[in-house]
Amino acid sequence: LKEIPDAKREDVGKRAHGEGTSQAYINERLVELARAGETVVRLKGGDPTVFGRGGEEMAYLAERGVHFEVVPAVTSAVAGPAVAGIPVTHRDHASAVTFVTGHENPDKEDSAVDWEALAATGGTIVVLMGVTRLPEYTTALAEAGMPPSTPVALVERATWDGQRVATGTLETIVETRDTAGIEPPALTVIGDVAATRERVVDFLATTEADP
Repeated sequence: LKEIPDAKREDVGKRAHGEGTSQAYINERLVELARAGETVVRLKGGDPTVFGRGGEEMAYLAERGVHFEVVPAVTSAVAGPAVAGIPVTHRDHASAVTFVTGHENPDKEDSAVDWEALAATGGTIVVLMGVTRLPEYTTALAEAGMPPSTPVALVERATWDGQRVATGTLETIVETRDTAGIEPPALTVIGDVAATRERVVDFLATTEADP
């Protein structure tokens, strides 16, 4: 955008605990600018269709006759662990990966996440936007039979200045989070792949500061 002389930037970012720009405002602002004849770029972190409200925005625009193009990106559920030295799949450790939101629609009466089924499925579980609810789902997984020694990693501010990574097990990760002071935005990687970071961490070309 810096190379386009007449480009204007409007911050509609969201933050944890509900601060930031409301989704209703973002939806209406996209329509307003488009109908005014502007070329609008809705720039989102990660991939807009993976827990990014991209589907809602597309539907809102389509219902109002606004044409749009989707440019996919790399979801933070893959990119975040990768920059921390954690592959979400690995031939020796995980042949499947499940992406889960840790921040479901608060209007739902019941959670749509079946933690018992996830514990039985195996593979890697990546929880986005769920560091504050870490005690809830680690307990649910443990009660469903997931071994307490299962490796877990928390990646805070992935790819940003101040990126940090904290590692532990299903049994210890809540205490690790509290001791390290890991805060949103952060994602959680649960499964054997989380332990593979130990083999490469000293060689990562990154400025991250481990707790």
